Amino acid sequence: METRFAESALGLALRQVLGESKGSNATIADFLLRHPVRATAWGIEELATQTGTSTATLSRFARTLGFGGYAALRSGIAEALQAALQPVFHPVEKLRDALTRADPAIPDANPVIAESLQATLENLGSTVSGLDATQLVAVAARILDAQTVYTMGFGLSAHLAAMLSLHLQPFCRQVINVVDFGGTEVAAGRLMNIGDADLLIAISFPRYASDALTLARYARDRGAQVIALTDSMASPLVPCAHTTLLASASHPVMSSSNAAAMVVIEALVTVLMLSGQGHVRQAEKLTEAISAYLYNEKPTDDAMRRRLRRRSSAGG
Repeated sequence: METRFAESALGLALRQVLGESKGSNATIADFLLRHPVRATAWGIEELATQTGTSTATLSRFARTLGFGGYAALRSGIAEALQAALQPVFHPVEKLRDALTRADPAIPDANPVIAESLQATLENLGSTVSGLDATQLVAVAARILDAQTVYTMGFGLSAHLAAMLSLHLQPFCRQVINVVDFGGTEVAAGRLMNIGDADLLIAISFPRYASDALTLARYARDRGAQVIALTDSMASPLVPCAHTTLLASASHPVMSSSNAAAMVVIEALVTVLMLSGQGHVRQAEKLTEAISAYLYNEKPTDDAMRRRLRRRSSAGG
């Protein structure tokens, strides 16, 4: 990601500053080139602390690059990141590239097969290392405090939202999966009554669904807490959210991978189960409710013994 950002117009401008300047400007340019995603999440005071400069210096630096101020520079970084990552969002181009690298004489030796597995492992590793236990605890507390928790995801993210909704149901007052059936109009109807006592968990990965952004903005405008689960601070869902949980989603062929998102969901549910009172009893009630529907036949059952005797007789 940093490499693609460095090749953007803004990245080239920062590289020029880095090569021609000294002191604070060089320090800031170097930091932004190395950590563009973090810069989009930080305010001017936090970035000043990270770079050992001042807010006034950062404002002057932004104007040097042609921006009106630091906020405009931060928006420019986010736009450059999104534009730089556009090739990653197009599975057709990625598939075409994968096929050109294949050897027709050895169909099983396409290097992208190994790359896809490696990408999944790297997504899992980077996501786990980036998870903040304090943030997860804070999100779990908001979920427990909410009158109604809404989960929302379109496309492939709809499956993630449904899985999260299923996990949340035993521990929340009410859970509504917004995109269950019926499309955008029905989803908007389910969100119609969301308010300041409620919470929306919006899930969106490349290629981002515009409906997810529209409805997330609506929920925030109505005063609801919005939690985003997405792949990057450059994601268009981030400005709509009060808190963002990140899951790496790169893949050499598909538009995005959902493996790491499931890790975040399971981590959040784990924290939720450990943080509330009465959750052991809730888990017991859930187990009692579904136990009658679980497969529990053992090899020692009478029916199994009769089948084994018949097979033995037939073989003899």
